[in-house]
Amino acid sequence: MGFDSHFQWTSAACTDVGRVRERNEDACLDLPSQDLWAVADGMGGHAVGDFASQAVVQALATLPPQPRLEDRVDATRAALQGVNLALVDEAARLGVRCIGSTVVVMLAGDRRCACVWAGDSRLYRLRGGQFARLTRDHNQVERLLARGLITPEEARHHPAQNTITRAVGAAPTLAPEQLLTEVADGDVYLLCSDGLSNEVDDDDIAAVLAQQDVAQAAPTLVQMALDAGGRDNVSVVVLRAADPYGSDKTLVNPELDA
Repeated sequence: MGFDSHFQWTSAACTDVGRVRERNEDACLDLPSQDLWAVADGMGGHAVGDFASQAVVQALATLPPQPRLEDRVDATRAALQGVNLALVDEAARLGVRCIGSTVVVMLAGDRRCACVWAGDSRLYRLRGGQFARLTRDHNQVERLLARGLITPEEARHHPAQNTITRAVGAAPTLAPEQLLTEVADGDVYLLCSDGLSNEVDDDDIAAVLAQQDVAQAAPTLVQMALDAGGRDNVSVVVLRAADPYGSDKTLVNPELDA
């Protein structure tokens, strides 16, 4: 049983260790043939974060094909719950406080897409020149923003930025957030770790997505994060939706077709 995505998707992924960290604890998943993409960011400062992020993407990569997008979302959540329990058990076995990873997953089906996420890895969309973040961060800074205690400018490098409130492996029970939304012809989506969003302004990200194809945009965005300091691992997945029927429809004369 195959995947049913009305749109044709092109995508590209790029990841880099950055200019400060010794190892890359990010992981990407770029599977356009399965209408599945993800970015996972092993929790910095914790033991074997790279193990956690790899465990997340490996579990997602083995999701079975299902025709309904809602069923695929349920399977994604179940897979993340399974990884969550495995990481909690592994942390207990090693005697460490936490082995965790943020995750943002995008799935496409029919004329819609779904996102499942936990942590501060993000999903953005560029549509008709309008750039928007579709996810909200699960961290302490987002809570301060919601209460109006800090400004968006103050949030970017706030000391509480790395205080994650939800992640795979962080607690015995995982409560990922999710959304479903319609896809439009020409939509460009970006999944990224905070190594990009903390270093590069939204306007600069949007300009790259508007001006470059996905194969160019992915490494360009990573390079921009490196040029801005590269203080963290940085990972991006860029994807574009094309409606193969959107511009080629012809009007059939109903009298001739009768």
